[in-house]
Parts: sequence; C-alpha cells; structure tokens
Amino acid sequence: MYKNLTKISTLNMSHEDWLKHRQKSIGGSDAPSIIGLNPWSSPYTVWADKLGKLPPKDDNEAMRQGRDLEFYVAQRFCEATGKKVRRENNILINPDLPFAHANVDRMVVGEDAGLECKTTSALNMKNFKNGAFPDTYYVQCVHYMMVTGCNKWYLAVLVLNKEFMVFEIERDEEEIEALAKAEEEFWKLVEAKTSPATDGTASTTNTISILYPESNDDSVNLFAYESELQQYMALSAQIKDLEKLKDEMANRVKAFLGEAGKGETDHYRVSWTSTSRSTFDSKRFASDHRDIDLSEYYKTSTYRTFKVTENK
Repeated sequence: MYKNLTKISTLNMSHEDWLKHRQKSIGGSDAPSIIGLNPWSSPYTVWADKLGKLPPKDDNEAMRQGRDLEFYVAQRFCEATGKKVRRENNILINPDLPFAHANVDRMVVGEDAGLECKTTSALNMKNFKNGAFPDTYYVQCVHYMMVTGCNKWYLAVLVLNKEFMVFEIERDEEEIEALAKAEEEFWKLVEAKTSPATDGTASTTNTISILYPESNDDSVNLFAYESELQQYMALSAQIKDLEKLKDEMANRVKAFLGEAGKGETDHYRVSWTSTSRSTFDSKRFASDHRDIDLSEYYKTSTYRTFKVTENK
C-alpha cells in the first residue's frame, strides 16, 4: 500500500461535507462512467456533477440496502475466506494522483489488499454467469488499487436471495496506467469547465434537460451543426421506416394468431393477451362538476420539445 496517502477522516463528517469532498476529485464510482462503462451514468453527467451543476442524487431503496448490508457482506466475506477486514474511515488521496480519491469499504488485515462490498438484485444474476461480474465493479476495484497502491482487491457480491460470491482481482500496471491517464484527461476538462463529448445515453439526455430546463426567445446560428442535423433527419427517416416494417412483421403474426393468446416456435415465445385498464377521465369529471375548483390538483411541468424541420 502507498505509504504517503493523505487521509481525510469521515468519522464525524456530515453527508453534505462528504459530497463537497467527493466533488474535488474522481472517486471509484465515477471511474466506470468516465471511460464509458457505466450504463446509468455518462462522462457528461459526471462532469456536470463535479462542477456542482446537478442537484444531489435522491436516495433510493437500492442505495439504502447497499449501505445497510455492507457490514453483512463484509462479514460473509470473512466467513467465506477466513480473512479479517477493518474499516477505513477516511477519504484516501494519493499525492501522485491529485485528481483521484478513494472511499474504500474495507481493508484486508495482513494483506496488501482491500475489499469492495456489493449488493445487487436477483434480476442481475445473468451478469455473473461463468465467473463473470459487471465491468463497473472491476473498474471501481482497479481505481482503488490505483489510488492506494495495493496489489490486490477483493470483490464480495451478495445477489439478494440467490447467491454470495467472492472474486479476487490482481493489480495490472498497464490497466492502472490507462485508467489513470483517462481520469487525468477527464479532470483537465473539469478544471477547464470544458464539457466532454455528449453521447446518446439516457444519462446525458437527462443531464442536458436539467442544465437547460427552459428556453428563451434567442435564436442562434447552427451552421457548425449542419452535419449533425443531416444525420438526425436521415436517422429519423430510417427509424420511421423500420418502425413501419416492425409493425408489419407483428401484424403478420397477429393475423395468424387470431383469437389465440399465445404461440411459439423453436426459438421464440409470443403472447398477445387481453388486458384491461381503468383510467380517470379528468376532463369529463371537470365538465360534470363545474362547481368544484380543481386547479390545486393539476400539476404543471415544464419541458422542452426538440423538433427539426427542413427549410424549403
């Protein structure tokens, strides 16, 4: 383990202060997003978050369970391996890598190694077939080895109600060097307040909507984006044609099914079953009860509609 790590105690640190420290550099959970391996968060989103442009993330049940079960996962790791672990109640900073920090779950006693504890849904069991595990977990562990200098990192995963697994990840200098380079380049963008390239992920789409929630009456010259707009229109036309073709294939099968609710081939199962749904007709209710003021029950939301048309 690196001997000269800077340690910032988290024992009496408030959640708000922890968030402020987290924004000062790249953490383990940020690393997969920066190199494009996190399906739920993009480089653009992390960039905006580090600059304080995004509101704090709302806590959810999965996050709560992950925190609450961390002790249990660490205990199961000790039972499964015979090893001992200790808490590291500090934010760790490597002076040679000032753009990065590490909030590790546990350090392994008597070894140059740490432990990452994960809890996930049984629906994600498919990600652990044949000894595999998600890339996001792997990159996070590599990041911790990069910051701490440790030669090994253990990964303990509890798949709720299904299985408990332990993985061992050895230090790979080439991977660590590549990750450090990617993180350093990303941090330069944060410091310069220059955004990374946008992509088509839901994360980036949502981040842009948060950053620019309302429009004004200004009009700008988009000459530099002529190519993007041409591709957008071409792709829109292709999508429309493909949707029509997809519906044609579905209609062929539906016509053959007739009243049958199910069917199958050697490779596919099809269901076309009857369902019913009751909805509240608010407009009719308002018309039938004009004496009732319903204004306080209507929720107004603001959103922006993106539309491209060709100039004639």
